[in-house]
Amino acid sequence: KITNTYNPNGSSRNSDKSPIPRKNIRFDENYAPGTIIIDTSERRLYYVTGKGKAIEYAVGVGREGFTWQGQNRITRKAEWPGWTPPQVMRDRVKRQEGRVLPAYVEGGPNNPLGARAMYIGSTIYRIHGTNQPWTIGKAMSSGCIRMANEDVMHLFEQVDVGTRVVVRN
Repeated sequence: KITNTYNPNGSSRNSDKSPIPRKNIRFDENYAPGTIIIDTSERRLYYVTGKGKAIEYAVGVGREGFTWQGQNRITRKAEWPGWTPPQVMRDRVKRQEGRVLPAYVEGGPNNPLGARAMYIGSTIYRIHGTNQPWTIGKAMSSGCIRMANEDVMHLFEQVDVGTRVVVRN
């Protein structure tokens, strides 16, 4: 449970908690239990637990120009996943920020995908943890849905491959 977490002094400390705690809520939308609904404008993920009930998680979402919506399913789950940034992302970061992203980052506490990842269909998008929990509640990603490691591990235990995912703006 070690992740690199923001500290205003510039150093890191150990934490996997979201700055916005998850909570059980009343959820009156007509989705079957076990469905994940991501509302990018609210920056929230809802996991429907029963009729009129859900767990609400704060998430980080795609920044302007990187938002998307649609329906799909979880096709794969991974613990401490490795990260292979797409070439288009590597080129963009080099051009815009002057940084060179590695071709691959091993799974572990320094990996941007965090502790768990749930892959959405055959897309390049996933619901994943982060080693930057201060980004939760913000629009900063390249389209993936970020969760604090503590929260993504909680959700990971609830869902199976095949779980329906609805992303809306």
